[in-house]
Amino acid sequence: MATVDEDLAQIEKDIRQLKIEYDQFFGGGRKRPPTEIEWRIDQLIKRYSERGGEMKYGQRFRFNNLSQTYAKYRDIFRKKTVQKEEGKVQRHFGAAAKAIEAERAEKEKARKAAAGDDTARFRVICSAPEREPEKVEQLYEAFMEAKKVAGEDTGKLTRSGFDEFVRKKTKDLQKQKNCQEVEYVVELVEGKVKLKALVKK
Repeated sequence: MATVDEDLAQIEKDIRQLKIEYDQFFGGGRKRPPTEIEWRIDQLIKRYSERGGEMKYGQRFRFNNLSQTYAKYRDIFRKKTVQKEEGKVQRHFGAAAKAIEAERAEKEKARKAAAGDDTARFRVICSAPEREPEKVEQLYEAFMEAKKVAGEDTGKLTRSGFDEFVRKKTKDLQKQKNCQEVEYVVELVEGKVKLKALVKK
């Protein structure tokens, strides 16, 4: 039986393949839409929508992003299929190229919209990171997953280095601002991942 990460990787792979095959379908290169791939994605998304509590935060973050991407693509494909059935989409290269370009524009619009979406954020409050390893682990997973989703390099990030950063940052802010708690926020801002440390009075 596949692991959660393997299933999420399969969903991501299938979404890419679905887009390719729909482009072929709208361009006249396929006679039928890729319903088998859609069915497989639907089954996996349904399974993990019902088992969200079994996933770690980073996995839920990735799943939510994949689900949003798939939902947006499905809406685009549904509208184009209706147009095709009504004869509004001509079967030649120019039409196919325009359809692909429109999808790219829609994807970029969706990416920018996701940057301000609450599902693209994670918050955790720390007062003593050395005694709150679970919170630091969740923060680390959320930060790493957000960077992967945004396509940013994670090669230089290590768990030990991240732990040390959170410990030092928390103590520094507690001393400077005379506060008890520090809230850490992972969010996407204009497609870039930010880790913010906010003082909690």
